[in-house]
Amino acid sequence: MEQIIYVTEETGGDRIDRFLAEQCEELSRSFLQKLLKSECVSVNDRPVKASYKVSEGDRITFEVPEAVEPEILPEDIPLDILYEDRDVILVNKPKGMVVHPAAGHYTGTLVNALMYHCREDLSGINGVMRPGIVHRIDMDTTGVLIACKNDLAHTSIAEQLKEHSITRRYQAIVHGVLKDDEGMIDAPIGRHPQDRKKMCVNYRNGKPAVTHYRVLRRFEKFTHIECRLETGRTHQIRVHMADMGYPLLGDQVYGPAKCPYRLQGQTLHAGILGFVHPRSGEYMEFSAPLPEYFQKLLTVLR
Repeated sequence: MEQIIYVTEETGGDRIDRFLAEQCEELSRSFLQKLLKSECVSVNDRPVKASYKVSEGDRITFEVPEAVEPEILPEDIPLDILYEDRDVILVNKPKGMVVHPAAGHYTGTLVNALMYHCREDLSGINGVMRPGIVHRIDMDTTGVLIACKNDLAHTSIAEQLKEHSITRRYQAIVHGVLKDDEGMIDAPIGRHPQDRKKMCVNYRNGKPAVTHYRVLRRFEKFTHIECRLETGRTHQIRVHMADMGYPLLGDQVYGPAKCPYRLQGQTLHAGILGFVHPRSGEYMEFSAPLPEYFQKLLTVLR
């Protein structure tokens, strides 16, 4: 499939390899480098190398082969169901579970479990890889997640997410002692320019991101906080708190490489999710209790 990208005034001046990595988040940097090395990327109908610097008005073209999606199969994996009706299902996702299949994780995901539990009743808007999935939380984040059983529900929930009207409250433990009892972080988030596996505060190419936080309890070296999301960018809470200098405890991607406690990833829990039901129009709110590891950690910190 041919890709065509036009360079605007705001994005001109970058090397083409860096420009394409930022514009094509779904493609790996190594794949783009191979295209450039093979002279498969053209600017204004002429092949260019990775060092070429793009200019306003450039027309970039290249071919991307059609992806072959693997067959995703239902799996009998136990689900902690918080609520279910004919339109939506809300589950309490455990730590370590991937939400939807991707490279390296085609089994054992929440989607595999939902396909078994819901049979044919999952929305198809996001395709065969993400049936029913309208939003996601990271593998090592626990808590409430909603899936949609039909396209009516999916469209409604997706619109509420877009309008930032869904209530999403998380609990986290961060390194350091926050001075202010509450605050707001308004900083755009985008792909990290040097490491595509990471996100960062990116004022040039990031998307708007707003996180509200308040202190629940202070400890000697850590702070227990609640975060309310206005937007839902990838790794939003993790990136925003790390950018402030208070990375999440256990987060080895955005925080210290060594953790003083034996943890599996970041200490982050999606505690509350509220939304307007797509069929009844009634506001509904659901909560998931703190996982056992989180509660034990709080006891240790006290």
